[in-house]
Amino acid sequence: MTDDKDVLRDVWFGRIPTCFTLYQDETTEREAEPYYEDFQHHPIGLLFDLHASNTALPWNITVHFKNFPEKDLLHCPSKDVIEAHFMACIKEADALKHKSQVINEMQKKDHKQLWMGLQNGKNVCTAFIVLHTDECYFHFFPDKFDQFWAINRKLMEYPPEENGFRYIPFRIYQLKTNFYFQATSERPFIQKLFRPVAADGQPHTLGDLLKDVCPAAINSEDGEKKTQVVIHGIEPMLETPIQWLSEHMSYPDNFLHISIIPQPAD
Repeated sequence: MTDDKDVLRDVWFGRIPTCFTLYQDETTEREAEPYYEDFQHHPIGLLFDLHASNTALPWNITVHFKNFPEKDLLHCPSKDVIEAHFMACIKEADALKHKSQVINEMQKKDHKQLWMGLQNGKNVCTAFIVLHTDECYFHFFPDKFDQFWAINRKLMEYPPEENGFRYIPFRIYQLKTNFYFQATSERPFIQKLFRPVAADGQPHTLGDLLKDVCPAAINSEDGEKKTQVVIHGIEPMLETPIQWLSEHMSYPDNFLHISIIPQPAD
């Protein structure tokens, strides 16, 4: 991968000022059921991009005690469940990038180092949230940058003659109303196979990806810009090579989580 380490560090050490508030109708007594907040199994940066990127800070999040939405949320009663979900995402990403060759060649201790690098050094920037009555688990983009990237760098490499990954691991999320995601299937996101390099050898860009997968995000009938394309709180140029974005702007699960949100009113 290209050595833009400052970009990796800026992404890693990003911060979101957040205020958690207990739902007022559910605070009369301590419940045995796990606490939750909507879409807790998605990266918190993605949720912020979708739901709060154009709002005042701190970001206010309501925590619920009752009526866990089993059909919509991944039930995460422990850190082990979150670790398994995280590793499953990494394995899926590497299947797209390297036919699973890199992740399969790693030892179990390497897998554990990825997880420990993400989990250690709490109270920095939330990646996944699970709240339980007996203990509050906050899983973060922590201060273990070197520990995590010592292993993750292997997942971002590719043979020079190939000019990039086999396919780009990405997921595109669009707001539908003010609450949920719009997708073309039952999944809450859009995902398909997309190569980082065109047949003529030219690098594909973010704009190329959107034209192929979600053209309405960048083209409107009246020519007026109606949406923003956001990754990690910024709006990348559409001319940015998608391979570079995958190497430097992917989340720790190795996916590019791309948010398409309405253009804010002036």
